[in-house]
Amino acid sequence: MDTLESGTLAVPGARLYFEVRGTGPLLLLIPGGASDTEVFRALADELAACHRVVTYDPRGISRSLLDRPPPESWLASQVDDASRLIDHLAGAGEPVRVFGSSSGAVIALELMISDPHRIQLAVAHEPPAMGLLPDAARFASLFDEVHATFCQEGVPAALDRLRAIFGGRPAPRLPEATDNHAFFLAHVLLPSTRCVPDVTALMAVADRVVLAGGQRSRTHAVHRPVAVLAQRLGRELVEFPGGHVGYTQNPAPFAAQLADILAGAPASLG
Repeated sequence: MDTLESGTLAVPGARLYFEVRGTGPLLLLIPGGASDTEVFRALADELAACHRVVTYDPRGISRSLLDRPPPESWLASQVDDASRLIDHLAGAGEPVRVFGSSSGAVIALELMISDPHRIQLAVAHEPPAMGLLPDAARFASLFDEVHATFCQEGVPAALDRLRAIFGGRPAPRLPEATDNHAFFLAHVLLPSTRCVPDVTALMAVADRVVLAGGQRSRTHAVHRPVAVLAQRLGRELVEFPGGHVGYTQNPAPFAAQLADILAGAPASLG
């Protein structure tokens, strides 16, 4: 499906590039890591049959240019950006559904906590919230090493060290408008993996949170936090086709399963 609308939105310190497809309930797709709008193109095309799908490049990524250095609080700025994008594109009081992948899932969960009267349903696919794990310190050290390797040896060497969370395999190669790995390693990797969701706050909205992982990544370290979070919230862990980025590998079945989940979103937020 062709893009029906694209544009930029001025936010504090940046200009966000976004695309909109389809008609129906508004669905915001939040990418993770170094990814931009392109990573969701096939998924968005599938979902546009029954949703008004919004995709965007996070600040500093691809076409979302920075006007100043990245802010100190990565999560707060990301949630604020997503909220402003929703305000820009959604009607007054219109409920919104959100899907976030990887670090985008961390943002989706925080968005649900911060605006529960606006977010109808949040689907969080493998958030790398390693702080939830009993061996969190080991992973914090790993990410420190990856960041140090990037600073000393560059992007390829750092990405090679990151294999440890993907079962020893290279991080999946993804479609993107531009290569954002240097920005990801410099400004996203550490803050996004140090975010720990507020479990108590999520308990209050747990019936509108779907925790998800990939069938092929269930043995990978990056899958572990969402399994722990599902257990702590007393929610079933939903498995989607593919691995950590199954929506790029199997967009049609992934979209079909996601559409079924979204169709079950509560009609009322009251």
